[in-house]
Amino acid sequence: MLLEAHHVTRDFGAFRALDGADLTVADGEMVGLIGPNGAGKSTFFNCLVGDLTPSAGRVVFNARDVTRAPPEAHARLGIGRTFQVPATFEDMSVLENVMVGAFLRHPGRAAAIDAADAVIERVGLAGLRNARARSLGTPGRKRLEIARVLATEPKLLLLDEALAGLNPAEIARAIDLVRQIHASGITIVIVEHIMEVILSLAQRVIVFDQGRIIASGKPADVVEEPAVIEAYLGHSLKRGQKR
Repeated sequence: MLLEAHHVTRDFGAFRALDGADLTVADGEMVGLIGPNGAGKSTFFNCLVGDLTPSAGRVVFNARDVTRAPPEAHARLGIGRTFQVPATFEDMSVLENVMVGAFLRHPGRAAAIDAADAVIERVGLAGLRNARARSLGTPGRKRLEIARVLATEPKLLLLDEALAGLNPAEIARAIDLVRQIHASGITIVIVEHIMEVILSLAQRVIVFDQGRIIASGKPADVVEEPAVIEAYLGHSLKRGQKR
């Protein structure tokens, strides 16, 4: 297994945000995480990438225990993640933003530029190479966030609502981009509220509710489970259909 999370728990004082979550991800998989707001999905992501240390449990990546390793160690080992709100360097160009990621593997400036340019082309931002990040709209900022993470050359990519805020045409283009990334050999775990995205992309779905995993399996099977409909899909699907 590329990624293994065993009984991961995270407490914030008396509040248990994550309660014994288990996840295994094989090399080459595309796994979706769904659940209502506050279910623990982003907290789980934060524990997987080292932004938070689990209160209990273990995280193993590529046969190495990374439970208490800092975020930079996770990145060097090959774990990359995006954020719900793109974290861009506003006054830097698209190229310079992506170079920040490229420097992880390419410390020389010329090599970092070459690596960044290749990623910028790959995500469809070549025409905006020299634009300031602050000038980009939501679709561009989402792609820039993905580009900067791809420039770190991850083995595992964690996408945290990377398609949120896009219109239907933009979602379709973003789905194509995620498919291309996955086809290149990068394993993906994606958190997304838009069920169209999960049903289109994920080979397997994990459902969170109140910090616990309540279901897992193939997307078509999971969406039929009564517990999932009760906890999430009954109202989430209705919201998604209005988009």
